[in-house]
Amino acid sequence: MRLLLKVARGIDAVTEKVGLLANWVVLFTIAVGFYNVVARYVGRFIGMQLSSNTFIELQWYLFSIMFFLGFPYILKHGANVRVDFLYSNWSERQRAWIDLIGTVFFLIPFCILGIWVTFHPVLLSWGRLPDGSWGNWEVSSDAGGLPRAPIKTMIIVAFVLLLLQAIAQAIKYLAVVMGYEAVAQALAAETEQVPFE
Repeated sequence: MRLLLKVARGIDAVTEKVGLLANWVVLFTIAVGFYNVVARYVGRFIGMQLSSNTFIELQWYLFSIMFFLGFPYILKHGANVRVDFLYSNWSERQRAWIDLIGTVFFLIPFCILGIWVTFHPVLLSWGRLPDGSWGNWEVSSDAGGLPRAPIKTMIIVAFVLLLLQAIAQAIKYLAVVMGYEAVAQALAAETEQVPFE
């Protein structure tokens, strides 16, 4: 169990770094959005086009990446939405059982299915042709738009990160079920933190 908990701590450390990166993506998204608004109005005022589809799509991409990177962080800190009128009154061990069952039988299979279902479309977006050769990337149909392949790849990255954090959470829940009090206390402490603080 100690080895598994060490693995869980390693995954948690990666998730924290990804959460920090998501913080920076939020700021960058706001900056690009601010530029888009200012450029549109100033451009109208002076009669020039200062913004383009590139910046509009970049804002959309950054907004998506913010969520993709936030999923594992939210799971780690227990900031996901719950209807917990029963759950909050249960003991730590009962909650760990429910979370373990939900993670192992629902969340982990969902992540694996998500990776499997999106893998082929992402390859197609990168230009993988049905005959196995490679063609051109999928590009936005809008003038000045961005390539679609990188943002579609982020879907798989998000599922992989969420899967890793789900495995870490399952290990911690199992430790609580098996009576490791230190893990139970650490788990309770980390879920009391405010996400993206």
